[in-house]
Order: sequence, then structure tokens, then C-alpha cells
Amino acid sequence: MQPQARRAISCCSVSNIGLKHLPQPALPRSTSRTGNREERKLGNDGWAGARRDEVNRDSKMGNLMGTTSKTAFEGIGADGKAAAWLRSGGVVLAGSAFIALCAHVVLPLNFTPVPLTMQTFAVLVLALVLSPRMAAATMTAYLVEGALGLPVFSPVPVIAGGMAHLVGPTGGYLLSYPAVAALISTLWRNTGRSFAGALGSAAAGNLLILTCGGAWLAIVTHAPVATILWLGVLPFLPGEGLKVATAAVIAFGYQRFRRRVA
Repeated sequence: MQPQARRAISCCSVSNIGLKHLPQPALPRSTSRTGNREERKLGNDGWAGARRDEVNRDSKMGNLMGTTSKTAFEGIGADGKAAAWLRSGGVVLAGSAFIALCAHVVLPLNFTPVPLTMQTFAVLVLALVLSPRMAAATMTAYLVEGALGLPVFSPVPVIAGGMAHLVGPTGGYLLSYPAVAALISTLWRNTGRSFAGALGSAAAGNLLILTCGGAWLAIVTHAPVATILWLGVLPFLPGEGLKVATAAVIAFGYQRFRRRVA
């Protein structure tokens, strides 16, 4: 090889070696990673905002539904209370009408101002069938109707009617009805509502009616105890015993019927 060719080759080799060791120019970094992070951040923020908007809409809808439901339930509750009041009023009026009907089944007695009626039978039956409060309310309504002059009391020739019945010889029997009805109803419910419980409760209530009636009759007539017993208690015992037994049978049968239906 000629000397000029050798010199050219060595120059090229030196140039290549120098180029390898020279610092390479810094290339601009790709911004794709940063852009991806920014895009992800923007995407996350947008998703979070959309999620917050959705939650807010759901919350508003839930509040609206809750308010609507509350209003609806309040309306239902008000209607239920009104229906309960109407039902109770109907029971009270029907019960007082039943007592008035039985009061007109009357057998006057010549030796006493107190007639023999079916009035106490109605009191015993209603006291056993109704709750204590309803039974007392029914008896009170019956007395108010009679005091206002309605023809609900037993027709007695010696008594004009209205308030005269409540302050006359039979007033003690009548005025005892609310307390007696509540007592009978409470006693029977505390004895398991058995037939024996119904019989005993009705008998206790009937005895209280006779006691109050006899005491009132003594105050009105100023008669001795023996006379009061003969005029207002003893003559009625057989009939009252029959009423007690019949009322107990009816109440116990009604209770068994309700249990079967339920």
C-alpha cells in the first residue's frame, strides 16, 4: 500500500474514534408521559365531578322522595285516625241504641217503683264484648241521650222522662252503668276471657248495679234497709241471674268465633 493511502485510512479511523467519544447532543424528551398524566388527571377530575353531580342528584331525589313519602304516610295516618274515630263513634251509637231497645222490654211491678227490664242484660253483654273504655263511653252516651230527652229509658208511668229518670227512684241503677261496664270488661280481660271469668265478671257487675240502685232508692225514699231490699234488690235476683248466665254465654261464644275467624 502506498504511503498516501495508509495516511488516509488512519485519518478516517481516528475520526471515527473521536466521534465515538464526543458528547452526543441532548435530544428533547418526549412529552407523551406528562401529557398522559395530565390527561389522566383531567379525566379523573372530570369523573369525580360527574360522580359528585350524580350523588347530588340522587341526594336531592332521595330527599324529595322522602318528603313525598312522609307526606303520604302522614295523610294515611290522618285518614286512619279519622276512620278509627268514626268506627268508635259508630260502635258507641249502636251500643246505646241496643241498650235503649232492651230498655223498652219492660215488665212493671205493682209493689215497687223499679220495673223489671232487659236493660241490664244489654249492659252486661256490651261490657263483656267491648273494651273498658268503649264500654264506659257507650254507657255514658246512653245516659246523655236519656238526659237530653230522647226516649231511651224504660217507660215508667210514675216517672216523666229525661232527667227525671236520673234523679228518680231508678237513678242509682242508671248512673252506675259506666263504672260497672268498665269494671266488668276489665275483670273479664284479666281472667283470660274464659266462660267462668265471664260469668264471675258479669255477676260482680250486676251485684254492683243492684247495690248502687238500692242505695239510691234508700236516699230517695228514706225507707229502711229491709224495705229497700224488698223493693229494689231481692225481687230481681232470679231474673238477674238468668241475664248474667245468658250474657256470659253470648260473650264467650263471640270470643271463640273471633278467634276462629282470626
